[in-house]
Amino acid sequence: MTIRTVLFDFSGTLFRIESARSWLRAVLREHGSPLSADELDRCARRLEAAGALPGGAHPQRIPGHLAELWAVRDTDTDRHRAAYTGLAREVPLPDEALYDALYDRHMTPAAWSPYADAAEVLRGLRERDVGVGVVSNIGWDLRPVFRAHGLDDLVDTYTLSFEHGVQKPDARLFRTACEGLGRDPREVLMVGDDRRADGGAAELGCAVHFVDHLPVDERPAGLLPVLGLVDRRPAP
Repeated sequence: MTIRTVLFDFSGTLFRIESARSWLRAVLREHGSPLSADELDRCARRLEAAGALPGGAHPQRIPGHLAELWAVRDTDTDRHRAAYTGLAREVPLPDEALYDALYDRHMTPAAWSPYADAAEVLRGLRERDVGVGVVSNIGWDLRPVFRAHGLDDLVDTYTLSFEHGVQKPDARLFRTACEGLGRDPREVLMVGDDRRADGGAAELGCAVHFVDHLPVDERPAGLLPVLGLVDRRPAP
């Protein structure tokens, strides 16, 4: 079948979260809690290793008391906040209020940057009359990020795990996205950076294409192959 709809993951696929250092520095500045440059670097490294920045590095170790919560973090807003602030609290910071402030910061459009070719690919799909959906494991509404970066008009539907109580790789989330766009899964391409989570779409019969989860400046054209996959016609 011809690909008539493309589903995209959010973090690490269309957008990339800021660095742990930038994240921490912005919050410290806003809250008037300065650290020396060495302390800032040390805390940022520890937060990154803890996996406390949503969309950033995975935890090197999940504390036992957070393991059960971590497994279902993307099914509910409260669970998502509790999981990530719990990881952040593994790192001592000068003010208890900073843990929630860090979580709040990561939900702001300023914390996210679209990959350089994201707009080009989304516009190219629109020009080809190909439907576009976003399917994300997430605990908050990412639509304002797309609006702030001028990409919301290029997305037809959003299927977010916390809104459905189901997280990838559960095929039910992908089925919901396909139904929302009125497409047979065999006409759908799922694009993501996580082989386990995003690969769950294959269970429905969707084609799957993976990109590398890299910093924005290290992946200038990782999404461009998607246009070629859509243009490709099935063998007669």
